Amino acid sequence: MMSTNSTTIMTVSLALWASLAATHASADNPATCSWQPERAVTFVVPWGTGGGTDANARRLASLLEAEMGVPFNVVNRTGGNGVVGHTTLARGKPDGYTIGAATVEIDTMHWIGLTPLTYRDITPIALINRSSPGVLVQEGSPYDSLGALLDEARQTPGELTASGTAQGGIWHLALAGMLKAEGLAPDAIRWIPSQGAGPALKELMAGGVDVATPALAEARNLVEQGELKALGYMSDTPMEQMPEVPLTAETLESGWTLSAFVTVSGPGGLPDEIACAYEQAIETAVNSEDWAEFKRSRGTQVVFEDRHETAQTLAEADRQLGEVIEAIGLAQ
Repeated sequence: MMSTNSTTIMTVSLALWASLAATHASADNPATCSWQPERAVTFVVPWGTGGGTDANARRLASLLEAEMGVPFNVVNRTGGNGVVGHTTLARGKPDGYTIGAATVEIDTMHWIGLTPLTYRDITPIALINRSSPGVLVQEGSPYDSLGALLDEARQTPGELTASGTAQGGIWHLALAGMLKAEGLAPDAIRWIPSQGAGPALKELMAGGVDVATPALAEARNLVEQGELKALGYMSDTPMEQMPEVPLTAETLESGWTLSAFVTVSGPGGLPDEIACAYEQAIETAVNSEDWAEFKRSRGTQVVFEDRHETAQTLAEADRQLGEVIEAIGLAQ
């Protein structure tokens, strides 16, 4: 027979569980997500016009205008390798009239001493874009597989060179992290900084470097034209337009994967009812044919994570990238 104390404890536990479940359910209940903006919203982009983040933000902003019935004004706040824009977003008034495109750099800037700002200073709403890097070589390269390339790096550390972005940029961290995960020194393939994917790919084709690791989507045309070979894709999901490229999740013993991402986030302390309302509007936009067509035009896939999943992504990426930054000696 169950004792009175045991019955009381069970009753309290069940009541607590029910209370927590009700709280979580109410956060996602459409009745509590009915907030609507009544005037124009500022959409902060920490990067310049014409880039991938800007393009995603502007297309989404136009869809949100139709969905929520007010203007969404995209404002580019550049500078400090992302610090200016992310700070503008994080320190905005948490009233629903400032949101922005927080990118993967929110998980790297503080590690290299650019700012004390971290993902904890923003309110995640949704993740709308992921880009994973490819491992690219010239078509005439002697390396016909990622394994062969890594074997060469293991036998002659520091002899091979790679590029794709600035020192400590996301595509540098992708390569260094892969090398570290495979038991090599993170500089076993020496990094040559560049001003971005375009210059790095030109340098690769000219023979100035042996490898490039930008987003695979950015090299798609060159691979299809036979100028470059893609030895690997740092993902666990094939790219729809290039399904033949081997996945590092399957071909590497470590299963290493990495992606850059774009989230829609709000200032720190954004009320849950506002974050929830935006999450629902963004999910509707991302599930539209207009958004699907936009993503097809850019050679990328439709992705969406809700605010709870986005929070987990930000936390995990911060840990993963912090380990790599420390390993390559850039942590401050």
